[in-house]
Amino acid sequence: MVRSDVVIIGAGIVGLATAYRLLERFPKAVITVLDKEREIAQHQTGHNSGVLHTGIYYKPGTMRAINAREGKLLLEQFCDQHDIPYERCGKVIVATQDAELPQLDKLFERAMANGVRAERITAERLREIEPYASGVAALHVPEAGIIDYRQVCDKMAEVIRQQGSTILTSARVYGMYRDGNHMVVETTRGPVEGKTVINCGGLQSDRLTWLSGQMPPAQIVPFRGEYFELKPSAHKLCRGLIYPVPDPNFPFLGVHLTRMIHGGVECGPNAVLAFSREGYHKTSFNPYDLFETLTYRGFLLLMLRNWDEGLRELWRSVSKKAFVTALQKLVPDINSDDLIPAPAGVRAQALLPTGELADDFLIQERDLVVNVCNAPSPAATASLKIGDFVVDQIANRLAS
Repeated sequence: MVRSDVVIIGAGIVGLATAYRLLERFPKAVITVLDKEREIAQHQTGHNSGVLHTGIYYKPGTMRAINAREGKLLLEQFCDQHDIPYERCGKVIVATQDAELPQLDKLFERAMANGVRAERITAERLREIEPYASGVAALHVPEAGIIDYRQVCDKMAEVIRQQGSTILTSARVYGMYRDGNHMVVETTRGPVEGKTVINCGGLQSDRLTWLSGQMPPAQIVPFRGEYFELKPSAHKLCRGLIYPVPDPNFPFLGVHLTRMIHGGVECGPNAVLAFSREGYHKTSFNPYDLFETLTYRGFLLLMLRNWDEGLRELWRSVSKKAFVTALQKLVPDINSDDLIPAPAGVRAQALLPTGELADDFLIQERDLVVNVCNAPSPAATASLKIGDFVVDQIANRLAS
């Protein structure tokens, strides 16, 4: 049996950042990080759009708002320390019609409340920043940036191993039980014991919460985000990040354009129900995952409220023309020939039984286990700050 002080389930960026921050505060601690895949950062982290978020969208006072702002600064310091490239390329949030101006004003008020530097700009100023963007007004958020989260994870994993802790891959967790003052995690590579278990399982976080003996406050419903990429000849159409004003009645941000840290520009994503929790392709299908989703009351209520926009997202999934039309609202010069398919991602959307999206990080601790039940965007940006919060939950236990 592998014996540790702390067992962390999930080697995505939240799990690795938690291990990293834990070792900063308790350098003699022995940590085992588990992941069912053969390599680290294979799911949400590895399919991330690579944006450094500022916290402009989130309700003031929430963990998402606070952690995005402080977590971004911590992550930038980490990158500076370890020579990982990132860039504050800036973001524009574009109102394409007058009807969106009140929502743009609300976003500006939220930016001020969250301490995010933002400027409300005219259409003329917008064209100076993004010459091919079109709108009646916009918000300019200069501190928004781009990064490679896989590269961040690789460095975190290197540091964790250098300090004597272990990252155990191909280790699927299938059970968990308490043995005296320790928890035993049963994996396909044998049992692993720890004084504390931290679940950072992402797409599988609710199922791991059940295994730990706790009831998850929400169920994970997977939504696939599908992308296109601009051909090199069209890269000039986007200098940084070009986003629409989000629809307050729909839970997703809408298609946008994102310049990537290693070159290229991604366009998307749309948001369609994935037929598998790890359904990165349209043909991906897991009957158990799909049955679990379709019989969940929260999902049925969500679809009932948003069926019209859901159909539009589905149409954009099957119609490239519809996808291009959505992009043209932001950048009219884009055409279908400019786009080539890009890899998709899957979002672990935590849905409450009421059909409401869990709008904040959900972290619960009980009986030697901390479950990160919901860590949506900006979790990658805020990962080190989330790690601090989790370590605070178990600090007394480790110090004793």
